[in-house]
Amino acid sequence: MPWYYAQSNQRFGPYTDAEFSNMVAQGTVTMDTLVWRDGMQNWVPYSQVQTTMPPSGAAAPPAREYTAPSGDQSMVVCSSCHRAFPEDEVIQYQGAYVCATCKPVFVQRLREGASLAGEMRYAGFWIRFLAYILDSLILGAFNFVLGLVIGLSAAAGGGDPDAMVGLQIVLNLVGIVIGVSYFTFFNGRFGATPGKMACGLRVVTAEGQPITYLRAFARYWALLLSAFTLLIGFIIAAFDEQKRALHDHICSTRVVRK
Repeated sequence: MPWYYAQSNQRFGPYTDAEFSNMVAQGTVTMDTLVWRDGMQNWVPYSQVQTTMPPSGAAAPPAREYTAPSGDQSMVVCSSCHRAFPEDEVIQYQGAYVCATCKPVFVQRLREGASLAGEMRYAGFWIRFLAYILDSLILGAFNFVLGLVIGLSAAAGGGDPDAMVGLQIVLNLVGIVIGVSYFTFFNGRFGATPGKMACGLRVVTAEGQPITYLRAFARYWALLLSAFTLLIGFIIAAFDEQKRALHDHICSTRVVRK
């Protein structure tokens, strides 16, 4: 009986046992690839197929796209039960496919406000505000201690007015460097600053992926721009559908709940 496999919502085949066995050996068909042959009730991952493929030394033929019989549809996988179904037998909601059997439970979960797999839960204005206050306190405490130590050292040296002005300039520059390093390192390395970690938040791209150090670096300067607009850049997050502040718009980021 011939074998078929599905990939990117396209089906390929038919293949003989020997051809199919060789494709498995070469990695064309993996344990997660959906496969089907006569006698099977549904498309299933190859890992669930309990059969021993006969060895073959013949090279696998080029993939031949399967020409489906009239009325046959592309196969998609239900996000709830993970079984494969023809596309016209499922519903689609925000990129997720749901079969008729799973639909009642799926709809009930939506009514109860449950989040879907892969759905981002955007962090609201006030929880983001709290995270920012926590980060500000951490940075403020560090800068205070650093300034105190340097100030006492300068006072012990005589307290020259010109030296004090130069010291103040240096402290301001050091504060900027600390702020850049703080937000760039934590957001780039962990996806969240300590304040956001404490609030269960993280920064991601528009696709939900972790941000890079470069984007974290750019986001810090965009965050300053949000502050320089009389805090309007922060406030717009309260009215944005995806809870984006100005710096999120500029850097194409989102702040989500873990």
